[in-house]
Amino acid sequence: MTESPFLKVFTFLSAVTAGCVAAGDEARYLANVTQITNTSMGLGKAGEAYFSPDGKSIIFQATPAGQTEYQIYTMNLTARTPKMVSTGKGACTCAFFHPKANKIMFASSHLDPNVDKPKPPKEAKGYTWDFNEHMDIFEAGPDGKNLHRLTDAAGYDAEGSYSPSGKQIVFTSMRDGDQEIYVMEADGTNQRRLTKGKGYDGGPFFSPDGKTILYRGDRRGDDKMNLQIRMVNVDGTNDRAITDNPIFNWCPFWHPSGKSFIFTQTDHGAHARGEKPNYDLFMMASDGTKLTRITFDAEFDGLPVFSNDGKKLMWTSKRGGLSEAQVFIADFTLPRELN
Repeated sequence: MTESPFLKVFTFLSAVTAGCVAAGDEARYLANVTQITNTSMGLGKAGEAYFSPDGKSIIFQATPAGQTEYQIYTMNLTARTPKMVSTGKGACTCAFFHPKANKIMFASSHLDPNVDKPKPPKEAKGYTWDFNEHMDIFEAGPDGKNLHRLTDAAGYDAEGSYSPSGKQIVFTSMRDGDQEIYVMEADGTNQRRLTKGKGYDGGPFFSPDGKTILYRGDRRGDDKMNLQIRMVNVDGTNDRAITDNPIFNWCPFWHPSGKSFIFTQTDHGAHARGEKPNYDLFMMASDGTKLTRITFDAEFDGLPVFSNDGKKLMWTSKRGGLSEAQVFIADFTLPRELN
């Protein structure tokens, strides 16, 4: 694969420079920042939320109070009463609304034969995830009924999202031994691999025009999860890196214009220095230029998504002194340089 000519534009130096802007500049892009999930809803922690097509509801993952594994919930943004739509068993992640809002999908390990057996706690540093080999992608009605399985290959299948037309699903799988990006028809047929680079590839999303896949990937082969932002055409051609730096670039999501995207960035090397990594949201043009920092909070900000009209930004955060992450929403103003 040939790397794009603008690969070096996004450098570690530019990331450091972006971090030197005054924290008050967050108000240039975000207004009416509101926490919309909390422990009073019976949720220990919540995150990775996505808007319904009309922007009136969200689908997200959260741990029921007293439990450690995520389940999937939907919630109307006016009533704000979360409803569990997964089975309540196993671990769940990566839920998404169909563009017509008549279906949802999410990944779940509830069919794991050992689902009821307790698992030993794991020490985690930075971003970690249990790539359960029994994790598969399921589709259901918006209320969680009529649940049916879309993938059944051996190995982790998750991190799926619909194409703008709703006719295809892009997802991540470890069925071939390495974590790669795949695409399939929305009914689960014609599953085919798009990426072929050694290392972790995940979190894929279709561009608004349905022609390009935006994802996070690691091609350095040193097991340090030095994720970069990458793109690949829907036919598997032109797999290229958009960022190239010694830090952690994660969870990219398209702006509805298709001309830019938002993502999370941090320096995991802070652990080795005895420092706390600072996760913040950044945007850049789809060609890798015009890096712009969006959030400046000292706590975790990650997993950002836009509403379909681009007027709202939703993300997962621990701002405000939260002990566990919750979902936040704000009115969003696109940076002038990306407009």
